[in-house]
Amino acid sequence: MRRRNSKLYSLVLILIDTLVLISAFTIAYVARVQFDSRPLIENVYAYDYVLSFLVLVPFWILIFAAIGLYQPSTYNRRLVEWSKIAIGVFIGVLLVIGWEYVTNGTIFPARLVAVYALVGAFLLIVLEREVLRSIRSLLFRFGKGTKRVLLIGSSGVTSDVARSLANTAKSGYEVVAIAGPKKTLPSRFNAHHYSRMEEALKNVEVDGITAIIQTDLFENPERNQKVLSVAQSNHIDYSFIPSEAEFYSGKNTVDVFLGYPMITVYQTPLVGWGAIVKRIIDLFGVIVTAPLWLAILLLFVILQKIFNPGKVLFISKRVGQYGKTINVYKFRSMIEKYCGQDAISIFRNMGREDLAKEYIEHRKVTKDPRITRFGNFLRATSLDELPQLLNVLKGEMSIIGPRPILPDEKDFYRNRGALLFSVKPGITGLWQVSGRSNLPFEGRVDLELYYAQNWSFWLDLRILFKTVAVVLFGRGAR
Repeated sequence: MRRRNSKLYSLVLILIDTLVLISAFTIAYVARVQFDSRPLIENVYAYDYVLSFLVLVPFWILIFAAIGLYQPSTYNRRLVEWSKIAIGVFIGVLLVIGWEYVTNGTIFPARLVAVYALVGAFLLIVLEREVLRSIRSLLFRFGKGTKRVLLIGSSGVTSDVARSLANTAKSGYEVVAIAGPKKTLPSRFNAHHYSRMEEALKNVEVDGITAIIQTDLFENPERNQKVLSVAQSNHIDYSFIPSEAEFYSGKNTVDVFLGYPMITVYQTPLVGWGAIVKRIIDLFGVIVTAPLWLAILLLFVILQKIFNPGKVLFISKRVGQYGKTINVYKFRSMIEKYCGQDAISIFRNMGREDLAKEYIEHRKVTKDPRITRFGNFLRATSLDELPQLLNVLKGEMSIIGPRPILPDEKDFYRNRGALLFSVKPGITGLWQVSGRSNLPFEGRVDLELYYAQNWSFWLDLRILFKTVAVVLFGRGAR
């Protein structure tokens, strides 16, 4: 069972983390006491130092557990895991210093020992977990510790889940069977296909199923209950992924109302304190990095004048928070006479109906004849959007958020736009760094809705790191 494997993996992490912490503190002591001739604050014998630390290690592991370092939701997401390791190690060192103060004793013979321990513990635990992650992926590749999944559903979500889980070495899942219409079976997908759910449930033991994922509820409640009953009677995992994600995503709370379980959905965490925290982070990021981005801004103003004569900036009318129209600043990347003109009309006047159709479907074109050579460079590196940091300072935009759309694009969002327009648009976002440049317009909206509904500091941090990769290496969506 994968659930048991997850518990076993967590226990292995606890054991290895303990050994690594002991090693890190031992190395820190030896590095300062044995290889540094400077005088110590106080002589602390190695035996006393190690003994004191052994007493504190269990409390340090409890700190790791409290911040979720032994939960799959953390150790399956590299950036989140690294961030929490840094937090846990820092709190752990503070714990040791606090213990010294409370007991009026001395554990660290010199201040540098604490610094060495802090840095060493972080680096060694990150290294240890990366090694364990590689070993686990190798085991997944050979079918060890994976979940053997039965997918039940008839929507596009079923196919999307199947494709997402196809890389077993990365996901830890092996899709063994799919129950639903044949259209839900991805092309060249190696899995049993059952046209009826009942037939698939009869073969749960034969197929060695250890988890059932259902993506659509049947109209007949008895059929839904049968799926759950089979999962319970066979002691296997059951999960439900709704095809209408908007009704379940975001910040949810579960309570009891009139004797019934009630799910209350807050569509976005970017309200109240969430909006305040995000604004503080935006201002801090822009102000702290101001010397860097102002220098780059000045450089590209000069380059724009040299390679792309004419107006340096292009001010575009976009839809901001709550549907308010804002002026968004960008480096001009188009031939000046095309700026602000309707793209579809321009392409048709050029006799390029193919480009007009491509723009209608994707709201962009791959090879846009309106873009100058220097403009192509600006867009490829996303540097054309650098002036939007001024919009962030004005409070009209955020560093990370949904793409600011043109006013005439509002109709394309239909009833899905209200949520997106309730949050500030961003300079970069989940779609821009997704690496899926050929997504249709609806797919982009799905990604932006996911961001609005699932915002967190860690998600912003992940997008920020990926944005750096897009700028430096040209990867990501265009």
